Amino acid sequence: MTRRSTTGRITFVGAGPGDPGLLTRRALDAVADADHILHDRSLPATLLAAVVAGAPAEVEVSVAEGAAGDVAKVLLSGARSGRTVARLVAGDPLTAESIVREVQAVARTSVPFEVVPGVPLAEGVTGYAGAPTGGLRTTVEVRDVTALDFDAMVAVPGSLTLTLDAGDLPAVRDGLLAAGMSGQATVLVTGDGTTDTQSTSVSTLDGIVDAAIGLYGTLVVSIGAGVGLRDKLSWWESRPLYGWKVLVPRTKEQAGAMSAQLRGWGAIPEEVPTIAVEPPRTPAQMERAIKGLVTGRYEWVIFTSTNAVKAVWEKFAEFGLDARAFAGVKIACVGDATAKAVEAFGVKAELLPSGEQSSDGLLADFPPYDEVLDPIDRILLPRADIATETLAAGLIERGWEVDDVTAYRTVRAAPPPAPIRDAIKSGGFDAVLFTSSSTVRNLVGIAGKPHARTVVACIGPKTADTARELGLRVDVQPETANVPSLVESLAEYALELREKLAALPTKPRRGAKAQGPTAGRLAR
Repeated sequence: MTRRSTTGRITFVGAGPGDPGLLTRRALDAVADADHILHDRSLPATLLAAVVAGAPAEVEVSVAEGAAGDVAKVLLSGARSGRTVARLVAGDPLTAESIVREVQAVARTSVPFEVVPGVPLAEGVTGYAGAPTGGLRTTVEVRDVTALDFDAMVAVPGSLTLTLDAGDLPAVRDGLLAAGMSGQATVLVTGDGTTDTQSTSVSTLDGIVDAAIGLYGTLVVSIGAGVGLRDKLSWWESRPLYGWKVLVPRTKEQAGAMSAQLRGWGAIPEEVPTIAVEPPRTPAQMERAIKGLVTGRYEWVIFTSTNAVKAVWEKFAEFGLDARAFAGVKIACVGDATAKAVEAFGVKAELLPSGEQSSDGLLADFPPYDEVLDPIDRILLPRADIATETLAAGLIERGWEVDDVTAYRTVRAAPPPAPIRDAIKSGGFDAVLFTSSSTVRNLVGIAGKPHARTVVACIGPKTADTARELGLRVDVQPETANVPSLVESLAEYALELREKLAALPTKPRRGAKAQGPTAGRLAR
């Protein structure tokens, strides 16, 4: 990337505690302008991936190594060569002493720099854990246990929050006990804070080491009155699908929206394409159909999938057409998702099913041909090569002429990697979401049947019938056949399971009351 100035710029960017959603707009802007990203090794992989995704394609990404002075030299070298360098820091830059020293080293030169604050680790994690620190609070970043003033920490008023390496937890516990803190004091210990795998345990100070078994890396320990509010204020780990590993067998283009909705409910989605969409073997049929649209051959165009919408618009692009080609043509869509895909191109659908969002539902509402009201008796139906002919046959019975055109082909995708195939068959996924009969057939074909304890959710009756034909138990089917309803129905199902599980007698781990991914994956 060529820059006009001979001297670049250094930006210290606070990346927050781990959740990419906590990145500020200013942080994203700084990354988008960077030639070189220098980041902490401790930065969570998902957070780093989200940051790099917003950076220029040619950006250099490297790990900050060595003492503060060594890192500052790398930053200054980059800036003096005319590059814009983003120093990516976990949490907030000026709450870490080592980063402050880096900033000081840069400030002693004439190289321009700025600091973009981020959500501090302690405050962010306690917020996600549901343990408010309150207005009077003390935060301690533990770097060297031997240098800590435990007497001062025990004497401070208000809440106390410590960020520390898991290996230092026994020494910190012993120091607090020796300074006079009660062994029965209630504490909260959180690992993987603000990520999909955040896990929190409520414990006494005496039992905190046992409570942290299985937690690694940087932990956040909370002590104070706010800990007692966790039962009511915990929201991140209380989401219905929290900790659930959910298989999303969709094409790469379609999986993103569903995965985002699943994450909103707390799930960890794994996208496994089972279908690849390809153009028709011969383009002549679609080309005639597009020319027919322009010349006024059709009264209606019916879209039965977002792929069909995409296929038509790709043909429009080839011919240099836009939404004006639909002038005078009425559009019907099989469901809300398809209608939104049409609207994205500036066109609004006149007809959607009033009941079940499917071909049958659309057919039930579709008007019969009327030679007085309808100047043209022909309908364009662009669809997949393997789609059923039920809709076309029903339209013909209503008096319409139908151009049933293959707009795209669906082919089986390549098998997923062996670890994913093994997880599918061994119960490594808590749930699988099927959005069409072909996704069911293809997943079974390329990876085998999901394990019996995996929750099977199907978007509609035809998909559910296919799943049952292949020997699967269908646990979830929404009343409305669309992706948001499918995900929401799975969340409701998970909530019902959680309530049933909560009613069963349990034996908690000694000294701890855990809530996290392990507790969220319910026995079925």
